[in-house]
Amino acid sequence: MKLTSSSIQNNGKIPAEFAFCAPDAKTHVTLSQNRNPDLAWSDVPAAAKSFALICHDRDVPGKPDDVNQEGRTIPATLPRVDFYHWVLVDLPPGVSSIAEGEFSDGIVARGKPGPEAKHGARQGLNDYTGWFAGDKDMSGNYYGYDGPCPPWNDEILHHYVFTLYALDRARCAVSGMFRGGDAQKAIEGHVLAKASLTGIYTLNPKLG
Repeated sequence: MKLTSSSIQNNGKIPAEFAFCAPDAKTHVTLSQNRNPDLAWSDVPAAAKSFALICHDRDVPGKPDDVNQEGRTIPATLPRVDFYHWVLVDLPPGVSSIAEGEFSDGIVARGKPGPEAKHGARQGLNDYTGWFAGDKDMSGNYYGYDGPCPPWNDEILHHYVFTLYALDRARCAVSGMFRGGDAQKAIEGHVLAKASLTGIYTLNPKLG
């Protein structure tokens, strides 16, 4: 199976329009267009009954102490954890592409609605749900795609991995407000094929 995009070249830089935040010379960051990139897939197994799409940042600092703190940096040696940006399940087998901006076109304070989505699919909560939990203006349930916003003082580039899974079941065994880890656990043993695409993003002007 192959996964491609005209928005993002594999192992290339993600354009700012597909990010939650863009660099700003005065304030470090500013809100961006937050559009989902286009994706297309081919060479799908004939037995596929649905698709799941998961996007995660594999380079998120394991400790938040130094995140976006003036006069401090996040060392490259710090342990890293996953941060889910998009969890989409139950895409029917007749769907072979997602258009740019089809699932996200702008930032919605307190999160976009869900889990119901286009094509009869469902979207899980992304990890901005937890990130904004203590913010009185932004807290809420963040369904669907919300793009990159890595710490502006991080010493490393962040890698955003889009992975498409072809599954042998029409409906993923998750319910309610599910998250990335829930979806990954549910598809274990049901993956017929998978394909990935990785984009790179930073808000650190020293790396950009």
